[in-house]
Amino acid sequence: MKAAIDIGSNSLLLLVMDGERVVHDEARVIGLGKGLGEVGVFRPDRMEAALATLKDYAVRAAELGVPAGEVRAVATSASRRALNAATFYAQVQKVTGIKVQVVSGEEEARLTWLGGVSGVELAAGPVLLLDPGGGSTEVILGEGNHIHHRVSLEIGTVRLTEKHLGYGTVEPAALARARAEIDAAFAAVKLPRAPKSAVAVAGTATTLAAATLGLDAYDPAAVHNSMLPAGTLRSWVDRLLAADPAQRRAMFVVSPERADTLLIGSCILLRGLELTRRQAWRVSDRGLRYGVLGL
Repeated sequence: MKAAIDIGSNSLLLLVMDGERVVHDEARVIGLGKGLGEVGVFRPDRMEAALATLKDYAVRAAELGVPAGEVRAVATSASRRALNAATFYAQVQKVTGIKVQVVSGEEEARLTWLGGVSGVELAAGPVLLLDPGGGSTEVILGEGNHIHHRVSLEIGTVRLTEKHLGYGTVEPAALARARAEIDAAFAAVKLPRAPKSAVAVAGTATTLAAATLGLDAYDPAAVHNSMLPAGTLRSWVDRLLAADPAQRRAMFVVSPERADTLLIGSCILLRGLELTRRQAWRVSDRGLRYGVLGL
């Protein structure tokens, strides 16, 4: 039995596996990176929420046979930027027994790649994997177990939502400014070869996929390997831009707490398809947490 925790800028995820069998897979949207800005500190209320979740995860893992000291926990973009991350994770270890490793962008990309492409139906040749996280967006070109190229773009869904849109009704001019920043970030990406497949991972892609499929409850088997076409993403952009906060949340039965950041997320995914010159993303329900466990 083994367990991994992925501490992202927006979500905290727990995965427990027995060999190759998933025993428990849980995600909670906590928003640890909310209010962080470009350089700042974790907010007290977000640390409190994250610590409570990690306490729950430690208990759940132990109930399933993995003591807290054996849980492999990694933290990513927001934790690399937060000035109080080290102090916070020392407190986490003291309270929960879980030791958290803040990984580099390079290691985050490697782990995301290993987990993200596992169990995905892919054409032969290079694959571009996109992970639009809360604090940054990982762009990875690889094939098999080899990564040809990777870059971490400083355009996360929470980060750009707070910078440009806020959490109320969105003005078209504000979205235009956000999209200009997204375009500028992707313009700097120079892929050494053209991808034959495009895979999107993490909560933005899986939430949009679940809503597109019309799911009333999250079903990883239905979401994994599903398609998210460019036309569908454009439709989500139009609908989310026209909606107020309550209407946005009503659109997403699965993970309504992500609703405020999905407009930016849809724009990032759309721009990523232009980079791949593909017409749709293959959605992967897996990601960094699977990579941590070596899958």
